Amino acid sequence: MEDKELEKLVVDLESDRVERKANVADLDKLRQAICAFANDLPGHRRPGVFFVGVHDGGQPTGLAITDKLLLNLGGIRSEGRILPLPMLNVEKRVLHGAEVAVITVEPSYSTPVRFDGRVWIRVGPRRAVASADEERRLTEKRQAADVPFDEQPCLGALVADLNVPYFAAAYLPKVVAPDVVAENRRSTEDQLASLRFLSTDLTTPTMAGILVLGLDPLRWLQGAYVEIVRFEGTDVTAPIRNRKKFDGLLETMLRNLEQFLPWAIETGLSPDSAMRMQAVADYPIEALRELVFNAVMHRTYQGTHAQVRIFWFNDRIEIDNPGGLYGHVTPDTLGQATAYRNPVLAEAMRALKYVERFGIGITRVRTVLERNGNPPAEFLCRPESVRVIVRKRAAGVATP
Repeated sequence: MEDKELEKLVVDLESDRVERKANVADLDKLRQAICAFANDLPGHRRPGVFFVGVHDGGQPTGLAITDKLLLNLGGIRSEGRILPLPMLNVEKRVLHGAEVAVITVEPSYSTPVRFDGRVWIRVGPRRAVASADEERRLTEKRQAADVPFDEQPCLGALVADLNVPYFAAAYLPKVVAPDVVAENRRSTEDQLASLRFLSTDLTTPTMAGILVLGLDPLRWLQGAYVEIVRFEGTDVTAPIRNRKKFDGLLETMLRNLEQFLPWAIETGLSPDSAMRMQAVADYPIEALRELVFNAVMHRTYQGTHAQVRIFWFNDRIEIDNPGGLYGHVTPDTLGQATAYRNPVLAEAMRALKYVERFGIGITRVRTVLERNGNPPAEFLCRPESVRVIVRKRAAGVATP
């Protein structure tokens, strides 16, 4: 949080987002406050702030903010008395010319949070033990948050961070018939929310909204791009011939990828079944297109800054996709079972015609590679990533 916002909070009245203490003589009260801020019963979806070294009226006490004090405050997170572990930040700040310790506590998605078994909440400016009904609300809040990552709110983002003109003029007509839009007379915010690009509060974009419609997706999801590196050799020590980055609005990124891939494919002459020479690509464009778009659709965007990375060697192409297999899909059922880590993103890619039918991509890749004379695709599945290796078609091999 910026100094200007903290300086305003430190002198403001205590509320369900702000608490102040002159010292830390009673750490249990601080633990109760952290627990209450993490539960965020009012639903602010913004951090709660605890100031140490400040009187109730907002005046600094002159408390020495030492490294030992900050370490003790930070140690509260991992001591195991507040569960699930809260997400908090402890730092020394200079506000209105005086040093204070500032603890910011993020709202938890795993509510109710308990301190020594009790659920603490904020009721206006005070702390209280939650009633049974309040605990029930916190449980329902957790269940509501237990949705796919791309449906969760992008905290801090606003409708202004979305390309609303593009949504209204280009995207929406591909999803909803214009006469239906006219009949419903719904606001733009309602339309965005109905397609799960905006949270139910009608002010906060979802992660899918940022991915599909974001003016600057990388501001919020730093790994939301595709990088292609062309090596002049067969390993990463070889000289780099070309490197391209594809990002931005989802439709723009996918269109640029679709236009680039054919240019990167080389075509040679091979005998057909009648032993006549015909032009055959080293890699079938249909297979590469399917694999690259699958990587964009199925990768994890949560908790990683890694991009979809495509290493193009002289003898093979490797597509690295952040995130392991999802749901009930296993290496043995890959291409047969289907599970969607990002269902809203998948629906958007289908609306944009970059996915035709769900669940048949891997089968199609295998068929197209065989038809072109390439070896079968190899899938290396790790907990943190999936790598697909497509090997170059051998020169002189007749097409099946």
